[in-house]
Amino acid sequence: MRKNSRKSARLNEEVMHELSRIIRDEIKDPRIHPMTSVTLAEVAPDLKTCKAYISVLGDEKEQRDTMAGLNSAAGYARKCLASSLNLRNTPEIRFIQDQSIEYGIRMSRKIDEVMQKEGGHDKS
Repeated sequence: MRKNSRKSARLNEEVMHELSRIIRDEIKDPRIHPMTSVTLAEVAPDLKTCKAYISVLGDEKEQRDTMAGLNSAAGYARKCLASSLNLRNTPEIRFIQDQSIEYGIRMSRKIDEVMQKEGGHDKS
């Protein structure tokens, strides 16, 4: 399976949706923040590994706690993934923190601040 094939893209999308559901509904670890989302899942062509990029909207402590909770529940998430998806091999899941959503929110706020300052100077 080529890295950019349609089958690979469909598989990545399906794994991403299933991991989101598993994190939301199945994993009961209190360390996992409710505003946790899977932004991307990349399954290796041999189906042995999967990188799941996780975004957590919260402070640094909540982000660290969520990643620790997810890493400790990786085996359970893999078991749930195996039961919900019919794959030849169920990939080993590696959770990676993704800061892109938080970065986008911060940049949007800064742009809004600059636009408000610019608007205030035009009225003078």
